[in-house]
Amino acid sequence: MGAIKETFFISHGSPMISLDDSFPARHFLLAFKERVFSQRPKGILIISAHWETSEPAVNLIPGRQDTIHDFISNFPRALYQIQYPAPSAPELAKKVKELLTASGFDQVEEDKKRGLDHGAWVPLMLMYPDADIPVCQLSVQPSRDGTYHYRMGRALAPLKDEGYLIIGSGAATHNTSLAESTSIDPCVLQFDTWLKEAILAGRYEDINQYEEKAPYAKEAHPWPEHFYPLHVAMGAAGEKWKAELIHHSWSTLTSLSYAS
Repeated sequence: MGAIKETFFISHGSPMISLDDSFPARHFLLAFKERVFSQRPKGILIISAHWETSEPAVNLIPGRQDTIHDFISNFPRALYQIQYPAPSAPELAKKVKELLTASGFDQVEEDKKRGLDHGAWVPLMLMYPDADIPVCQLSVQPSRDGTYHYRMGRALAPLKDEGYLIIGSGAATHNTSLAESTSIDPCVLQFDTWLKEAILAGRYEDINQYEEKAPYAKEAHPWPEHFYPLHVAMGAAGEKWKAELIHHSWSTLTSLSYAS
């Protein structure tokens, strides 16, 4: 388990990608180990949009982790029966806390009860179906901004040298009020195009300040929690990172971009 060069941002989208073969993003994640990243990590740090706290928090629990089915109740019963009992990663959780604290994040909490929410287990069950790699989850702080989360990622970059894989799990666009749409909202499409161009050009400062720099930022992200995992992944990539678009598809019904 050598050093890891890459970090990843995954648009996890609807939890139905765990069951429904019609989602192109499902097939992308199923092929992740073979086509995108073949190295086996020592452990996985995943920053999930679905764990929101006022200060950074890591889950630090013993043994196998509970699978949290934290979504609305109108999904098929089979979705609530999925289990992803990945081992916890207490050593990784402590390293995360130490790195953040050393970088000026004074209050880093330890949650000793929380398992993995669907922002973590939905992509991971497709990427690493054996559930045999230790996983630590890190929360996002919606009351902060993109630069704050970028700084968080910069603090965590040394974890890659120890063989840990860092994944931000959120959404390139996320506006649930568009759920009745039958085509991609043009405002959301413009934001998605801007994001692709900005990140491929390495304009991380623009992405950090996306609310001022991007077109239709509020239409694409009325709330920021699904976007901040990208900022952490960018920061953790290091100083001279170069982005690559490894997947792009849409859920037309919700104008949800699966760009990763």
